[in-house]
Amino acid sequence: MRKPSILRNSEQLLFDEWTFQQNGAPGHKAYEVQDFLRENCPDFISVDPHWRDLTGEWPPNSPDLSPLDYSIWSILEEKACSKPHPNLESLKKALKKAWKEINLETLIKTVDDFPKRLEACIAANRGYFE
Repeated sequence: MRKPSILRNSEQLLFDEWTFQQNGAPGHKAYEVQDFLRENCPDFISVDPHWRDLTGEWPPNSPDLSPLDYSIWSILEEKACSKPHPNLESLKKALKKAWKEINLETLIKTVDDFPKRLEACIAANRGYFE
């Protein structure tokens, strides 16, 4: 079986210096997918496959711990969706433009906030927090 392009490209560019993590989408939580990633990635953060099976390193539905969800999507939405779009292509174009306008400092701050969010998640016993 040929490796997916993300794995081939990551190996060529990053060697073994990268970590793979998915969100909690149903297809990402499948045991087969988790096993494949565990076997093929140098470092893999597994997700809880089900709310009753807390064997993963990452809660299954944790937008509070996803930098895209807790920070970046709101910026993109504010910039790209300030006016209605007549079609999907218009929305895609606006999202790409908005992404290019996010400055490096914003991205660094988002990543730097991550440890505080982890602490809040632990304090909430993996429950809801702001």
